[in-house]
Amino acid sequence: MKRKQFQKLLVKNKIDLAIFTSLSEHPNPHMQYFAQYNGYGALIIPKNKPPFLIVPEMEYERAKHAKIRVIKWPKGKTFSEFLKKKVRKPKTIGIDESITSVLWLKRLKKRLKARYKDIKPLTDELRQIKTKEEIRLYQKAVKLTDKILQKCINNIKKCKTEQDVALFLELETKKYGHELSFPTIVASGKGGAQPHYEPQNTLRKGFCVIDFGIKYKNYCTDITRTIYLGKPSKKEIEDYNDVLKANVETIKQLKPKQKCSFIENYARKVLGKKQSLCTHALGHGLGIEIHESPGFKETSEEILRQNMIVTIEPGIYRKNKYGIRIEDDILITKKGHKVLTKTSKKLRVIK
Repeated sequence: MKRKQFQKLLVKNKIDLAIFTSLSEHPNPHMQYFAQYNGYGALIIPKNKPPFLIVPEMEYERAKHAKIRVIKWPKGKTFSEFLKKKVRKPKTIGIDESITSVLWLKRLKKRLKARYKDIKPLTDELRQIKTKEEIRLYQKAVKLTDKILQKCINNIKKCKTEQDVALFLELETKKYGHELSFPTIVASGKGGAQPHYEPQNTLRKGFCVIDFGIKYKNYCTDITRTIYLGKPSKKEIEDYNDVLKANVETIKQLKPKQKCSFIENYARKVLGKKQSLCTHALGHGLGIEIHESPGFKETSEEILRQNMIVTIEPGIYRKNKYGIRIEDDILITKKGHKVLTKTSKKLRVIK
């Protein structure tokens, strides 16, 4: 995706080449984005020559599917030694400091004497704006995410524990040949008061927050719905409706050139006196990674632009009682927005 645009950014910023590595069990999102490859190795993108992958022999066959030149990394040589032979004395090398280990960078600098520059701002800028193909993929991804979540909610009576619910979602995702984009959150009763809760052995009565997403062809979805197990009180219904109102009214404000800080503050204004019960940011960008730019913060200087995909997820968390969160995935369009998630936000009461 967008390799040529990225090379133009390298030229503009006087960077001779960018190096993205995946030398551990964690895939490098930039390698997934630019080369559709998530194995072991490195992606080299020169400013004015074709990009290429360097991979060990065990990854060679997989890497050939990436539709980019692949060079086999020979046994007996360190990666930095081999890399030095494949690039011509660059003056400036771009790396993403946020995901490059100190040890690896130290080794690289020892072999390749150059000026090193953080290019995370460049990759963030590029990945924020989705192409027509990425948008098409997202529409399919969210449609499938909705389908799986709806099936789970319809079958939740068969589940005895929060772990059962999480496992149901994971197995349904795998049936379609995909994987989770993050560990599913199923938080019932007082467990819902913790936004990043891990499923436990019980499925308590009361609100149950289900935060779920899939990874569809490397792109992450993220949707949250809160249902009720039992009979809700008037106070609980009031809290739910306040979160729903914040979700719906804030989404209406989404459009190009709108400040992310305005969106964050608007949602809190809608929550009114309950805004202090929302202990996290309003939302985030989506892409190859589950949390990407832009970020919604009260002091953010970022601005929404056409073809961004973001989440809006207001919540209320009452300590040792319950939590409520409603989250949607939204495409920023030319004049406004399009809500991609279709699962009903009306409070589902399951007795």
